[in-house]
Amino acid sequence: MRALQIRELLPDHGGADLVDLAVPEPGPGEVRVRARAAAVNFPDLLMTGGGYQLKPDLPFVSGLEFAGEVDALGDGVTGWAIGDAVIGGNRFGAMAEYCVVPVGALRRKPERLSWEAAAAYGVAYLTAYVALVRCARVEPGEWVLVHGAAGGVGLACVDLAKALGARVIAAASSAAKRKAIAGGYAPDAVIDAGPGFREEVKALTGGRGADVIFDPVGGDVFDESTRCIAFGGRLLVIGFASGRIPEVSVNMPLIKGFSVVGVRAGEYGRRFPERGAENIAAIDALAAAGDIRPHVHAVLDLAEWREGFAMLERREVVGKVVLKP
Repeated sequence: MRALQIRELLPDHGGADLVDLAVPEPGPGEVRVRARAAAVNFPDLLMTGGGYQLKPDLPFVSGLEFAGEVDALGDGVTGWAIGDAVIGGNRFGAMAEYCVVPVGALRRKPERLSWEAAAAYGVAYLTAYVALVRCARVEPGEWVLVHGAAGGVGLACVDLAKALGARVIAAASSAAKRKAIAGGYAPDAVIDAGPGFREEVKALTGGRGADVIFDPVGGDVFDESTRCIAFGGRLLVIGFASGRIPEVSVNMPLIKGFSVVGVRAGEYGRRFPERGAENIAAIDALAAAGDIRPHVHAVLDLAEWREGFAMLERREVVGKVVLKP
């Protein structure tokens, strides 16, 4: 089978290659899936150089999430049949024609979603759900400012916040991205993410600021966000795509009464397994009902993985890039 294998941790994905591997056999409690689509996520890029907190033993196959069909069942597996359409992930291993995962990592594929869209929504919408529902407890009518709104996680947050009844301000760095967000998801406002956005946010919210700010960017964006958050607001820290980890003087949250909340959706599920299962069930139900609409920016063959990775690195992606094994 074809697989994107990481044999060494090197810069610029220098230790990654498309190789031919033996088709893996499922062990007890495992399922083999014929992958039809695998999404590209930033952790996939980081893991090729050892820059992510998860560091699998070498060599390993890249890929966090997939959609496909059940191909073989290991001993003791019940509830699944050959040919079932599934989605899932196992933190790595998805960028291959076949992958083997624990049975607990599989879910039913929502019928209304294509293979590509089904592969693209799990990680992004789970992060958005944990951020908005579990951490921020967003209420209908509240103002939600989403930074990095064109990225996979940011766009999922725009989509989910709208579904939850919030008023959404989407911030993106280019006119093309802002046009795509406005046309596809119709947030209440789409603004330039450049310096000075705080004044626009204050104007849009009648001077009070955003109740919830979703920040996967960090750096200067975080700094300015503390200037346009409402009293009692929740500033959600998702990541640091800008490259700078910001700091905040604690007198600011004291005076303005806002909270700074770290969001790690996967760790949340590991710490609170029952709530983690509820989170996954919630986003799957939203997808099945058509209440959320994952966006696929590009579909590439697995052999074109370098171009897919480069699209993310160039910050040109709106939604997700998907590879076809």
